[in-house]
Amino acid sequence: MGKTITLRVEDTIYDTFKRAADGDRRTISNFIEFAAVNYIFNNTIVDDNEMKELLTFEKDIKKGLEDIKKGRYKLLG
Repeated sequence: MGKTITLRVEDTIYDTFKRAADGDRRTISNFIEFAAVNYIFNNTIVDDNEMKELLTFEKDIKKGLEDIKKGRYKLLG
């Protein structure tokens, strides 16, 4: 069974949600759910190809962390 949540937003944000939901022919609650799930899967989960790419840098990352522990770094800026 679905859960109900309460979300308080400013009028301008509500209007934005309403326009976006209408454009997708969704209810506001369905649009917010869709947008939140879409954000989570596209921005916080690493797929297999991304993980393979990240792992190619594993050696460099470990070296960098070791350099930080040993104080061998210089902050620029």
